[in-house]
Amino acid sequence: MMTVHIERLRPGDDLRRSLEAWAKRQDLGAAFVLSAVGSLSPAMLRLAGRDHPTVIDGDSELLTLSGTISAQGVHLHMSVADADGNVTGGHLLAGSIVRTTMELVLGIASGWQIRREIDPVTGFEEMVAENHDELLGARGPD
Repeated sequence: MMTVHIERLRPGDDLRRSLEAWAKRQDLGAAFVLSAVGSLSPAMLRLAGRDHPTVIDGDSELLTLSGTISAQGVHLHMSVADADGNVTGGHLLAGSIVRTTMELVLGIASGWQIRREIDPVTGFEEMVAENHDELLGARGPD
C-alpha cells in the first residue's frame, strides 16, 4: 500500500538535506519521488564516473527528480536547466539550494524497508529492499 506526502520547501532550504531530515523524522522504511517542481541556486550534482561535484551556479529549473528515500539514506538523481536552457543531470548532492520554491509529492511504500549495503561486484552501496509484510506472512485481500 502506498500513501502520499506533499511538501513545499522554501527559499534557502537544501533539497537533499531536507529530504534526508524528513525521512529520519518519519523513521521511513521506503519512499520515492512521484513529482518535484521548483528552482535551485546553486544546483550541486555528481556526474557519472566523476569523483568531484559539478556546480550549476546561478538560477536553474528542476526538470526531473527521481529516486529512493529512507531513514537509512537517499539515492536521488536530478536534471536541471540553467538560464540558457542547458541541461545537466546526475546524483543530487547536498548544497542544492531552493531558490523560490520546491513542490514535492512523495510516495511512502508501507511495509517496505530500504537499506544500502556494499555490493562486492560494484564496490558501491547498493539498494537492498525487503517487504516486511511478506516476511511476516501478512496477506492482502483475496
